[in-house]
Amino acid sequence: MRAAPLVDGAIAGAVGSAVLNVVSYLDMTLRARPASTTPETTAGRLADVAHVDLGPAEEAANRRAGLGPVLGYATGIAAGAVFGVLAARRRVPLPVAVTLLGGGVMATSDSSMTLLGVTDPRTWRRVDWASDLVPHLAYGLAAAATWRRLRPSCRAVSGRWRPPPPVRRRGRTATPVPSAPGDRRRRWTCPRPASGRRR
Repeated sequence: MRAAPLVDGAIAGAVGSAVLNVVSYLDMTLRARPASTTPETTAGRLADVAHVDLGPAEEAANRRAGLGPVLGYATGIAAGAVFGVLAARRRVPLPVAVTLLGGGVMATSDSSMTLLGVTDPRTWRRVDWASDLVPHLAYGLAAAATWRRLRPSCRAVSGRWRPPPPVRRRGRTATPVPSAPGDRRRRWTCPRPASGRRR
């Protein structure tokens, strides 16, 4: 497995996580609501499950406040890396990528908080669901857009197969995928890294 898709996916996940936080802060500004305490509460519950002592009460509270955002970024980056590995050899349409990334991170976060007893989505109001859905949608959109920007472009050829001409781009060469005569299937052709050294 090549490391490039995993790294690009992790970068996309980091960008998406930053955008998620910005959208959350904007929501706090517009609605004048306090910051959510669920991230630090989740960090505290995880520390209890792992039998990790965070120290005295005041120090433990500060550590939980720091670990909460770190766990959020870790989740976003890990989701982007997994998406990068899965989407390395196929073209995922933007709406599908946004849904997979945003929905995956939202499901992971909400399910983990539910299992740890931090919150119960069954008791959420519509405004609570909106506060959770919009930032994760922003995450998915930013991560998917970053992924498409980082990865070489792919294009579909419908009808009779006509492989694209090789394209040289910073040491990478687009390699046409061979096809059988008369093959009318729809395929995606993606550039692959050149095997030779850069000149």
